[in-house]
Amino acid sequence: MRKLSRRDGDLRTFLLTIETADLSKELMDKARWCLVDLIATAVAGSATPLAGILVRYVGDFHGVGINGGPSCRPMIGGPLTNPVGAALLGGMVIDSMDAHDGHSLTKGHVGCAVLPSLLAVAEAARPDLKGGTFLRLLIAGYEIGTRAGIALHSSAPEYHSSGAWNAVCCAALAGHLLELDETRFQHALGIAEYHGPRSQLMRDVDYPTMVKDGSGWGAMAGVSAAYLASEGFTGAPAVSVVDEDLDEVWNDLGERWRIREQYTKPYPVCRWAHAGIDGVRELKAAHAIEPDDVDKVIVHTFHEATRLFQGIPETTDQAQYGTSFPTAVALIHGDVLPQHVVDDALGDPQVRRLTERIRYVEDGEYSRLFPARRFARVEIRLKDGSVHLSAPREPRGDPDAPLSVAELERKFLLYTTPAWGEERSHNCLRYLSQFGRPGTTVRDLLHAIRN
Repeated sequence: MRKLSRRDGDLRTFLLTIETADLSKELMDKARWCLVDLIATAVAGSATPLAGILVRYVGDFHGVGINGGPSCRPMIGGPLTNPVGAALLGGMVIDSMDAHDGHSLTKGHVGCAVLPSLLAVAEAARPDLKGGTFLRLLIAGYEIGTRAGIALHSSAPEYHSSGAWNAVCCAALAGHLLELDETRFQHALGIAEYHGPRSQLMRDVDYPTMVKDGSGWGAMAGVSAAYLASEGFTGAPAVSVVDEDLDEVWNDLGERWRIREQYTKPYPVCRWAHAGIDGVRELKAAHAIEPDDVDKVIVHTFHEATRLFQGIPETTDQAQYGTSFPTAVALIHGDVLPQHVVDDALGDPQVRRLTERIRYVEDGEYSRLFPARRFARVEIRLKDGSVHLSAPREPRGDPDAPLSVAELERKFLLYTTPAWGEERSHNCLRYLSQFGRPGTTVRDLLHAIRN
């Protein structure tokens, strides 16, 4: 029998106190840029085939209840639905464009599920929530979610998707917004952990499809758990929170701010490919390498990255969970953007030819350092016999090598302008850069990001 703590009560207290906490400007700015980046990713993801399927699915199966239950709209617009469906749709759409933030030790992503869940329940229950309060709750989501991910990976032998542990985090946030009492809050966490998608992520790495990282399903499980608990539905204890063997993971909640440890992606593909792409771009720029001069590219990296798709993709999911294809894109175009991994771009003959000459191979030392460190070194062999080697490197966007404000703004505009146009994208970016200041609310935020 496990020894169980009352840690779930600590989470509830943390959420109650953080709403009015005097957090540093650094933390609030970090939350604001996480918000900006997630919205950009959602807008880019809205053009994927997955998004179209989910919009139809949520419309058909997640309408407002016959008893006139809580209602809202999906985070970037659409027909009226319920918060459970809106959380599912938002999480899936963000996940459909693999450009969202993450944390190395969770081997996954917090914000992808947290943002749509927070927005859905806030719109249904507290639409006039102040912008500053919303950012504080977003920070709380990263704090709880990151620890939930580390706790699950520490206590379960399988490598589960982000949705598995994000369910607990989303239940906590939704339970807080619904003002659940202590007992019902505890049951919400337990329901979410029990029903959360314990999907085995490496299965989708080996066979990339639309199931991705399970974040939308985790958001749905977490939000539904809070609403079930509010009606008196009960759940077994959330052992990833209350198991005393995991106290070390949770003891510094409210003292160590894990949101600072989130990385930001410069490319819309799996993080495991980023160090290799960075290395290729670095060598291309340093030696003026032309794609047609390349004979072979070998990227030495950790085992999990070599499991990503190395063939010629037929779907955007294979391209995003790929290595050779986006690396070829970087060698040809000098960057990897959403338009490079969707639709007709997958058939680009030059990229396809170069993809066949790129391989990712395992380096045992880099595998030993994973997941805390994600190293790669690149070897480019040219047809004239010359060889260019990069130094071992980790990907840009990590906490110790963050993207600049200019890079974050550029990413937002590149990701949103194809859908919104330049004027709207610039206007929204200006609004978001001020969100959280006095006078801003969740209602205004949703108006700014919807049609």
